[in-house]
Amino acid sequence: MEFSYVVRRLLSAIPTVLLVTFMVFLAIHLVPGDVVDIMLGTQNYLTQDQIEELYREYGLDKPLIVQYGIWVKNLFTFNLGTSLRTGKSVTELLGERFPVTLELAVFSLFFALVIGIPLGIISAVKRNTFTDNVVRVIGLIGLSSPSFWVGAILIVLFSGVFENFNLFGYVSMSNNLVDNLQVMLLPSLTLGLMVSAQILRMTRTSMLDILTQDYVRTARAKGVNSKNLIMKHVLKNALIPVVTLSGIQLGYLLGGTIVIENMFALPGMGRLLLQVVNERDYPVVQGIVLFIGLLIVLLNILVDILYTVIDPRVELR
Repeated sequence: MEFSYVVRRLLSAIPTVLLVTFMVFLAIHLVPGDVVDIMLGTQNYLTQDQIEELYREYGLDKPLIVQYGIWVKNLFTFNLGTSLRTGKSVTELLGERFPVTLELAVFSLFFALVIGIPLGIISAVKRNTFTDNVVRVIGLIGLSSPSFWVGAILIVLFSGVFENFNLFGYVSMSNNLVDNLQVMLLPSLTLGLMVSAQILRMTRTSMLDILTQDYVRTARAKGVNSKNLIMKHVLKNALIPVVTLSGIQLGYLLGGTIVIENMFALPGMGRLLLQVVNERDYPVVQGIVLFIGLLIVLLNILVDILYTVIDPRVELR
């Protein structure tokens, strides 16, 4: 059942992903200036024939719909194309940049869950008390604070308190684990604090809903310990919407880290996407959008499968 469900979901997602890639393809081609204009700059020493030859070399002399059709055709051979600026294959560029973005997203989600779920539980259990109000204010601040502002505050705080702390200059885990964790701490914490506010609110809302159920009142009447009741019965049932939100947020973290990666000079996909959009490197833009779209589809399928693990009553159809 699960295998057939995954296949159906993947097949149904193909038109959506292709539509997204087509919209991005159309949008970036409608932006004034193309890759040839940007490469030549203001000082153009080429003749008109040489410029036209460049357009033919890059395949930009064809109509847009033909260019997109060629790109889709190449997908059937798993060929995402070649960068117009560096000459590297798009697959190679994704392989270099994705591990950094994945590491950032996983660490950020870890901080979000570690901070958000406990605060959400405390807020629900202490409903309408001073503690609840404080936690709700914290959540509101987290939702309304822009990532670049939170990141800037953390940079100032850490640079002032920890003089030898490595804030910039990405180092991979395989080269130096300690330096890697230092570099990834602040960007992960920045994104994690923002996502934790949403996790907090969802956990609180879900917990409050479960706490009013009949089986909870029955368990309390039978004298079940409050801690066991919350942790073993209430929290497990309240986690389903939290898992959904976590999956959505992980997709956001994988595809929406442009600001943070540029702020902390991380060589991830977000920074690469900003660079290639500015350079009008069309194949790389298309490859990144397609890759992110597929990741989000796979994450949604994984979340659906996790439903059945958390609550056996849920069936995949």
